[in-house]
Amino acid sequence: MSEVTETITELLQSIGLESDYRTESLTLLEKGESRYLRDFKLNFTSTLTSEHLSTKECALLGLSVAINNNNTPLTQYYTKYAEEQGATAADIAEAAACASLLASNNIFYRFRHFTKKEKYNLIPARIRMQIMMKPVTGKEFFELMSLTISAVNGCELCVNAHEDSLIKLGTTEERIFDAIRIASLVTAAGKVIF
Repeated sequence: MSEVTETITELLQSIGLESDYRTESLTLLEKGESRYLRDFKLNFTSTLTSEHLSTKECALLGLSVAINNNNTPLTQYYTKYAEEQGATAADIAEAAACASLLASNNIFYRFRHFTKKEKYNLIPARIRMQIMMKPVTGKEFFELMSLTISAVNGCELCVNAHEDSLIKLGTTEERIFDAIRIASLVTAAGKVIF
């Protein structure tokens, strides 16, 4: 077995996939014996821990991003990992709810931001967001998940609003930065595992 195939096998086993699982992009990396696969494996593993987030928080952030990105294998992986880290069914449901709610908010508020028309700011949004008022994961963590999804979805207005809320709640910039790092790496993983 080549070093590349061994790296792929180790990665797939850690995610809970069969060693013969392949996507088109994974096959291309394997055929080209890409040195990136080692980085890919290390980057993916680094989504599981943080100096500034608990392992449960890392798992829920990974789950929310995987759901946002419609990635079934990673959603299953992070759900299991979250459960292993003590996440409740309510915590896991909230990660899914956050991904869904922020998908709508990011489109809506990005539209308002792009058009720069005051008229659109005067029309009521009519998007129910009660979950944001008293989230089971806590206000600060729900804001952190919201920030990560907004960053993945590219909504500048939402990113700035959630980052500002987090700073006002006392969140450190290091904690915010780590959440964004995890979101970026989960999104990158989804380009190879899907």
